[in-house]
Amino acid sequence: MNQSDTSNTAMTAAGLNLIAQALSIYDNNLRLAVCNRRFQEMFDLPDELATPGGSFEDTLRFIAQSGDYGAIEDIDAFVQTRIDQALNFVPHYFERTRPNGQVISVEGFPLPQGGWVTVYTDISRTKRIEQLLRTRSEELSDKLIAHTEELSATNRKLASSVNALEETQRQLTDMERRTRLTTEMMPAHIAHVNAEGVYTYTNKRISEVFPNRDTDIVGRHTRDILGDVSYDRIEPYLLAAYKGASPVFEFTEERSRRRVRVAFTPDQQGGVYILSMDVTEETQARVALQQVSKRETAAQMTNGLAHDFSNLLTIIMGLQSKLQKMTLEPEAEALVQATQSAARRGGRLLHRIAEMTSTRPLRPQATRMQTLLDELRILASASLPRGVGLSILNHAAEPPLLLDAGKLQDALVNLVLNARDACGSSGQITVTAHDIGETWLELQVSDTGPGFSAAALEHALNPFFTTKGSEGSGLGLSMVYDMVKLAGGEMRLGNTPSGASVTLRLPYRLAPAPGGGMALLVEDEDHLRETFRDMLIDLGYNVIEAVSVEEASALLADLPDISLVLSDVKLAGEASGLDLLDRLPEVSPPVILMTSMPTTDPLFRLALKRAPVLRKPFTTHQLSQLINPERRS
Repeated sequence: MNQSDTSNTAMTAAGLNLIAQALSIYDNNLRLAVCNRRFQEMFDLPDELATPGGSFEDTLRFIAQSGDYGAIEDIDAFVQTRIDQALNFVPHYFERTRPNGQVISVEGFPLPQGGWVTVYTDISRTKRIEQLLRTRSEELSDKLIAHTEELSATNRKLASSVNALEETQRQLTDMERRTRLTTEMMPAHIAHVNAEGVYTYTNKRISEVFPNRDTDIVGRHTRDILGDVSYDRIEPYLLAAYKGASPVFEFTEERSRRRVRVAFTPDQQGGVYILSMDVTEETQARVALQQVSKRETAAQMTNGLAHDFSNLLTIIMGLQSKLQKMTLEPEAEALVQATQSAARRGGRLLHRIAEMTSTRPLRPQATRMQTLLDELRILASASLPRGVGLSILNHAAEPPLLLDAGKLQDALVNLVLNARDACGSSGQITVTAHDIGETWLELQVSDTGPGFSAAALEHALNPFFTTKGSEGSGLGLSMVYDMVKLAGGEMRLGNTPSGASVTLRLPYRLAPAPGGGMALLVEDEDHLRETFRDMLIDLGYNVIEAVSVEEASALLADLPDISLVLSDVKLAGEASGLDLLDRLPEVSPPVILMTSMPTTDPLFRLALKRAPVLRKPFTTHQLSQLINPERRS
C-alpha cells in the first residue's frame, strides 16, 4: 500500500470513529471489511473480531454467548440461522432491547459487489421519552412540547448521521470497487494473509500462476492451498516478511514445474501482502539470452585462434605430404603418418568448435515426438554392439511440438553413443520422453554403465572435458548443453542405481494446427501482406488482415475462431509483434513471428525466445514446416 492509500485509509477510519452510531461492513465471504470503534465498544468485542478479516460467525457466536440476545437454548442453531440469512441478505430495519436495558435500532443494506453494511443506533433516550409521553401526557403538556422539540432535534441529528453514513458507504464502495478492478486487471495473483497465514483477500488469478488450485481461498491457510512442498519453499520468506522484511524470490512450483516470482510486503498490522507472477517464459528467454551471450564471447575468443590454428595445420599437413614423397626410413614414414593423423584430428576438432560457436539459431518446426524417436532408433541402432539393447519409451503429447528436430536428434544420438561407450560390449540404453504439466518436454537417456565419476558430474558440461583420453574431444555434452540452453531449457546429469542418466528439459510449445480454419495476418507493408496472404490460402486458411497491434488485438477479441496468427515483428505504430504476444487473450491461437532483422538484433533474439520466427524471405514450404510436420520433405 502506498502512502496515499495509507493516508486515505487513516482518514476513512478517523471519519467512521467520529460517527455516534456503530457501523460494520462484512464482505460476501462473511469476513469483516471495516468497522468503527463504536461497534467494538457497543458489543465489547475482542480485537481479533474488530479487525478486518474477522469472522462474522465467530462475532455472532461471541455476542450470543455473552447473553446479548437473551437466553438461547441452541446457540449453534441460532448462529446457523443468522448465517443463512446473511448469505441471502435483504435490506432490513428492526429494534431490540438488550439485557442491559439499552434499546438499539439495527439497519442493514446490501452492497452491490456482495456483503452488507449495518448501522446500530442507541435509541434508548428516544424510547424513554416516548414512554414518558404515553404515561404522563395529561400532566406534561408543557414538558411535552420541550421533549417533542428535543425529539425532533434528535431525529434531525439522526438524519444527518444517516446521510453521512450513506456518503461514507458510497465512498467505501467506490474505493473498494476501484481497488478490486485494479487487482483483477493485473497479470498476477494478488492476495493478503493474516498473521496466521490465512488468506483474507485474493483476486481471481491464482489458477493462472498455480494451475489446478481452488480459487475459493479466503479463510483458508496458505499451506492448504499451495500444498506442503510449495509452502515449505516460501515459508522462510513469509516468516521474514512477518518480521518486517520485503523479500522477492523465485521458485519452481512442484506440480506444474512452472517458475514463479513472489514478492512479500508486510502491512504493518501483522499481515502480509502477496504478489505472485508466472515467469516461466521470461526465465526460459533469460536462460537462452545468457547462452547466446556466452556463445558470442566464445566465438570472439576462438574464431581468431581457430583461423591461425587452421593455417598452421594446413602448413603441417603440406610439409608432411612433401616428406611422404621422399625416400624415408620405415620409422620416419610411420612418424609422418602419425603427424598427418594428428593434424586431421585437429581439423575435425576445429569443425566441432565452429559448430559450437556458430551463430546459427534454432529453427523450430512442428515435430511429432513419435516420428523423431522412431528415426532415432534407426540412426542409433546401427552403431550399437550386438550385446547393447536400446529401448525407447514415448509418453509425450500426441500433437506436434515446436522443436528444432535436427538439433534435438543430433543431441540424442550423441547421448546414445556416449551411453554405448559407457556400457562397453553389453548393457541396456533407455530413452524416455514425457510431458511435465504442459510446461516442459522432458527427455532422458539412461544406461547400465558404471555411471558418472564425481569429476564428470562437476565438469562434464565444460568444453574439452573428457574421460575418454585421446579418443574424445570433450565437446559432445557441451554441444548438447548449448542446444538445450539456446531453447531456454535445462540439462541435468546424474547417476541411477543401475548406471548414468542425462535429462533434457525443453519448453513445451504446441505447434499451430495443420492448415485450415481462419488465420490472422498482421503485416503493415501492402505488397508483403499480399504475398503472405497467398501463402496462407495455399495452406488451406481463410485469411483476415491487420496492419497494427491495435487492429490485431481487436480482431482476436471479436473472433474466437482464429486458429493461427502470422505477424511481423516490426509493425505500424509503436507496438511490435512482441507486444501483440503480451495482449493475447487467455485462450489464444499459436503465433508465428516473421522478420527481416539480422540475427544479431536484440529484438530478434528476444522474439526467438517468445515464439517461432521465420526469416524473410521465406517460402510456403518453410511456413508449412512450422504448421504441419507431415509436409516435411
